[in-house]
Amino acid sequence: MKKIVLAMLLVAAVTAVAQTAPAPAQPAPQQNPAPSPAAPQKKEIKDPAEYNAYVGAVQQQDAAAKISGLEAFLTQYPNSVMKEDALELLMAAYQQTANQAKTLETAQKVLQANPCNIRALALLAYTKQAMATGPNAQQNLAEAGQAGEKGLQCLQTATKPDGTPAADWDKLKSTTTGIFNNAAGMSAYAAKDYAKAERFLRAAVEGDPTNLTAVYYLALAYLMPGPAENDLDGLFFIARAASLQTGAGKDQIVKFGKSKYAKYHGSEEGWTALLALTATTTLPPANFTITKYVPPTPAEQCSDLLKTKKVEEMSFAEWQLCLSEGKPEDAEKVWSVLKGKPLQMVAHVISIDSSGKATKLQLAGSSDDIDAKRADIDLTMTAAIPAKSMPKEDTDFQFQGTPVSYVPKPFLMTMNEGALLVKAAPKPAAHRKPKAH
Repeated sequence: MKKIVLAMLLVAAVTAVAQTAPAPAQPAPQQNPAPSPAAPQKKEIKDPAEYNAYVGAVQQQDAAAKISGLEAFLTQYPNSVMKEDALELLMAAYQQTANQAKTLETAQKVLQANPCNIRALALLAYTKQAMATGPNAQQNLAEAGQAGEKGLQCLQTATKPDGTPAADWDKLKSTTTGIFNNAAGMSAYAAKDYAKAERFLRAAVEGDPTNLTAVYYLALAYLMPGPAENDLDGLFFIARAASLQTGAGKDQIVKFGKSKYAKYHGSEEGWTALLALTATTTLPPANFTITKYVPPTPAEQCSDLLKTKKVEEMSFAEWQLCLSEGKPEDAEKVWSVLKGKPLQMVAHVISIDSSGKATKLQLAGSSDDIDAKRADIDLTMTAAIPAKSMPKEDTDFQFQGTPVSYVPKPFLMTMNEGALLVKAAPKPAAHRKPKAH
């Protein structure tokens, strides 16, 4: 939220009423008849002294003098019919003098007089949101959200005060609606209630499409929870935020948005066009769409590998992928090349059994199985490994072995005729088994 701009709007919305607030009806002589029941009801101060005290305070041009006059009026006439009006004007006067503590204190007094006072709720919602820093940030933001939601509820039944021009009343409702939606949305986002944040922030953005903060956090509310139906809206609004941002932080928003776009689409192709669209379009068009990338299945990945690599050039993890997840014909193609052929490779030692005539080792050849400390190779050496050459568990081991059989799931390749390598075998590039889609 552009705090300076919003603060000016709020001050204008409140102080405009303070400057143009109609005076109460003057005390009428008792012999005059009462107003007709059909006439509009208007607040009336019957005591001339009270009337003069109120008008004298309201007409002060200096904010400090107005504060002094209104405080004195409220002290002398605590039950005046004009109490809410006087408190509202006092709140505006304190705000003009930048006395935040007294402004908030007076706003609370206004709400005690009328829990649905729109201006007091808007002031609390905005100010508490602006105070959402430091140790009391969460509490202030929660209070801002409460004031925002209360304000939106009250606006549904609010009526134009007597004497307020219709244009001023419409402007006040429009301005405060934006403040309320922003506060409620940001509070919900901070509480990780993303669905609620989407609802309020979307309304805030629809009311003011240039509100960068609302646009940005609306995008995050759509994108942060993870894959969801609203990913498209999130991608639109993060691009919109990147388009709106002109100063520091633009590169970070672009980088974040581009990464989210590429993850959804499978590449960055089309991101520049989306930025161009959001520079002039404020909301996702009705036909807005982005093709969602669907990753190939493990079986499809194996088929693709076989089109670009010889079996002998694959890593152990790629053999494992094809033998455990590949189509039967692809698995057979890989196994026909590997079976009975001595292979030189490097694997990680999981366990060693040297009790028999020939040393047996449980090894892990893929990165996933190394991380999980799970064997995917069962190797039997041709003889016992000499003590001086015996590898240690949890270390890499260079060897030659001949595949004789395998179990697809959980994958385990059995090798025999194991031998120590005199020269170090080139270590295959680390590969992780792709996750099934």
